[in-house]
Amino acid sequence: MVGPLPADRALEQAAAGGAFPGGPGDLAAGVSAVRAARLARLAAARLYLCTPRRHGYEAFLDGVLAPPAPGGPTGAAVAGVDLVQLREKGLEWRDEASALGRMLAAGRRHGALVSGNDRADLAAVVGVDILHVGQDDIPPATARRLLGPDVIIGLSTHDERQLEVAIEDPDVDYFCVGPVWPTPTKEGRPGVGLRLVAAAVAAAPPFALGSKPWFAIGGIDEERLDEVLATGARRAVVVRAITGADDPAAAAARLAARLRAAA
Repeated sequence: MVGPLPADRALEQAAAGGAFPGGPGDLAAGVSAVRAARLARLAAARLYLCTPRRHGYEAFLDGVLAPPAPGGPTGAAVAGVDLVQLREKGLEWRDEASALGRMLAAGRRHGALVSGNDRADLAAVVGVDILHVGQDDIPPATARRLLGPDVIIGLSTHDERQLEVAIEDPDVDYFCVGPVWPTPTKEGRPGVGLRLVAAAVAAAPPFALGSKPWFAIGGIDEERLDEVLATGARRAVVVRAITGADDPAAAAARLAARLRAAA
């Protein structure tokens, strides 16, 4: 397991100084400052982006993590993506490590959490904030033993039983519910529909004290977002809604604003 990166030491100092909600309380409970800071960011998060590499990678990441404010002064930004995950199957190890490292640098510039997908070895080497795993990937408990307590672990769920297990599993820090609608990024998997999203709302009410954070995922875009919000969901994962937009930064800003405006 790798030691804290310099940016992680900055997170430690910020959490210890009370810069993150719940930081000192979590420290008193025996949670490290890095984990406390990451959990605080996760708890406040609304918008999660999964993206492959693309042309102009760094500029794309900067734009969606800190979208420029329309008509604002140079350098002004509005809320954008809170969590970003590299999701590109079949990459060679070196290529994936390089892409994750560049994504992590962008996350550090803008205060976003960065996630690896499936690969605990890469998560450890690069020092990402989050490892997200699926039902057929490395079990969360095994990932926790490999990565230690500071890395956030997320889990995909596709039915009510998996949802219940994710809520109760102490090694799972957040979970995703879906795919709500069929999507090319989950080829061959049928959409679970809004019913499962509503079940997640009932089992883990968003932003309620003690509720584990979770995100609706799968086929969500600007047109369908209101249907998701109508169930009571308040966090969402998107892919093509941003990566396929003519102006990804503007799309990120619009989605983030609508999620944050939901009561």
